[in-house]
Amino acid sequence: MSQKTDRVPDYEEATSSPIGPMTSPIQVLSGSIPVVTGTMRAVSADHQQPQYSPRQVAVAILALSLGGFAIGVTEFAIMGLQREAVQELALTSYSEGGLLITFYAAGVVIGAPILSLMGAKRERKTYGLFLLGIFAFAHVFSYFAPTFEALLFGRFLSGLPHGAYFATAALMAAQMAGPTKRARAIAVVLSGIAIANLMGVPAVTWAGQQFGWRLMFLITAVLAIITMVAVAYCAPRMQPPEGSSIRGELKGLANQRLWVGIALVIVGFSGMFAIYSYISHIAVDVAGIGERWLWFVVLMFGLGNVIGNFAGGWFSDKSVLGTVLVATVLVATFMTLFGLLAQLGPVMVVLLFLIGAAAGALGPAMQTHLIDTAPRAPQLAASFQHSAFNSANAIGAILGGVVIDAGFGLRAPAYAGAIAAGLGIAICLYAIWLTKRRGLPV
Repeated sequence: MSQKTDRVPDYEEATSSPIGPMTSPIQVLSGSIPVVTGTMRAVSADHQQPQYSPRQVAVAILALSLGGFAIGVTEFAIMGLQREAVQELALTSYSEGGLLITFYAAGVVIGAPILSLMGAKRERKTYGLFLLGIFAFAHVFSYFAPTFEALLFGRFLSGLPHGAYFATAALMAAQMAGPTKRARAIAVVLSGIAIANLMGVPAVTWAGQQFGWRLMFLITAVLAIITMVAVAYCAPRMQPPEGSSIRGELKGLANQRLWVGIALVIVGFSGMFAIYSYISHIAVDVAGIGERWLWFVVLMFGLGNVIGNFAGGWFSDKSVLGTVLVATVLVATFMTLFGLLAQLGPVMVVLLFLIGAAAGALGPAMQTHLIDTAPRAPQLAASFQHSAFNSANAIGAILGGVVIDAGFGLRAPAYAGAIAAGLGIAICLYAIWLTKRRGLPV
């Protein structure tokens, strides 16, 4: 069923996404997004009179998307380089190495709602630059961190601005693009993570193997500084809507469907991270793939993720929760097969690609669903997708490390992930029931 883009009054629960149908990041590469091709009519903050040229809007939104690319690199490259990190830091277990992932994710979970609320009434460009500054500093700190404990603090600090930056950048893009093109503009901003998985993560994984895994932190800091310069010169100053307040955002969270959706994101994605957090170990020690080919392994996951976003965005226009249900079933199926067949190198890579595609399809569908459920809390709703996603990141890394350290072997995270996906199916069915009970399209 198609999504509507009509404005929903503040006192009503949305029946569709207030930002319109979600568009897949793959469309960025195909050049089919009007904000990129220059065919979109830019409008002012009040959505009434033109204020920016199409080219100005395109350049500004692409500048904002660079931040998403930097975030994608730091979030996922550490997984491909975890083997090198464990060796260099002389850690004694896989689960200790997983803490480098968990602490970053914990920073996102804590920082997303707090820093998003702090920015609810602030001028958005300045606040976005402030968040990027924290992000850059944290990565320089991590690069020079003298101890494992200091490095964990650096990872936590790095994650704090993650969700708030995406919320701020997405709302800036929506405001520039106007009410009829908001979803497409937001898709460009969010595409940074998918493109990072496809291009940046494999490149940084290779560079980290050749020149030291800590190089990842320095590269990410440079990317953040480049983003700051681009945003400072290309993006306009932009005030939040009149009447925006922390109290208003908090009042908009009194919604059962929103919290069920958050639980669905956490559980649905945790299984994927149970595998991907330890993919370097699984690829080398189980599948027998040489370390020099790890860049190709993470590339295949990234390719699947981008294609999954495309499919998820298209199918979400038909049925948001239907897409979530099918994708979650596929994740559970592919993870079970991954556990059974991980010793076969080529098969393992194909299954990792399929897991990336199925999990990628969840992204635009869940983003749409969360925004549907909280029309009165746009700043927080925009950040909760990333907070919940990184809760799944932290839980998945812990879950994978626990079953490995318990002696179940490197295949065990796949089975644990399949069980988590099974729980996600149950939560999704409940979300569908809640939505139908309110007479809303699923």
